[in-house]
Amino acid sequence: MKTKLIKLLFSVSCIFLAACAVITVNVYFPEKAAKEAYKSLDDMLLKTGEAPGGQKVPPGVPPAAPQDKPQSRVFGFSLVTAAYAADTDADADALAVELSSMPEVLKAYDDMSKRLPRLNTLFASGAVGLSKQGLVVIPPSAKGKLAPQDEALVSSENQSRKVVVTSMAKAILKLQKQKESKEAMNQVLGKAATTFAETKREAAQPGWWMQLQNDRWVQK
Repeated sequence: MKTKLIKLLFSVSCIFLAACAVITVNVYFPEKAAKEAYKSLDDMLLKTGEAPGGQKVPPGVPPAAPQDKPQSRVFGFSLVTAAYAADTDADADALAVELSSMPEVLKAYDDMSKRLPRLNTLFASGAVGLSKQGLVVIPPSAKGKLAPQDEALVSSENQSRKVVVTSMAKAILKLQKQKESKEAMNQVLGKAATTFAETKREAAQPGWWMQLQNDRWVQK
């Protein structure tokens, strides 16, 4: 009887340990807020380097929250919708400020700004396109190879973009008070890259090649 009891307790312990072993960390990914944060960083740190009105933005200064956002109206919208929009704006601002406080992100944007004129020329010529992860790659439609200096430029650009995406994942975990574990990062990184790519596709100019999430290449 005693032996059977010991075996039963052992079995129950094994089941309990197995159940604990499969517990996973689920991290919420704020897609809309992340997208707005990417846009804010691009607007403030990449495109012109100037604030509205032509004022220069000092390096390292977090992007200010937009002051002219349209106010949510009750007409035609529920209070729940208005509250959700407000929460999204707050999350987006928090992410943008968190990212712009990271030296590696500011360095990445500074480097990307310097490459932007040449990179836009390569996009316009069809020599490069935008992958579904938001990276710069040679599309199937391209004819010929990139010059060595352009290959180096594309490689450096992709490193900077990876820094921004990885930093977005870290910022999301930090603001959600989640531990920056490998499992948690793996959950967020893919979504951060997909959202980054979507932002870049929307900002692309007509004629640029881009890869959709189903792997199909199209020209905007």
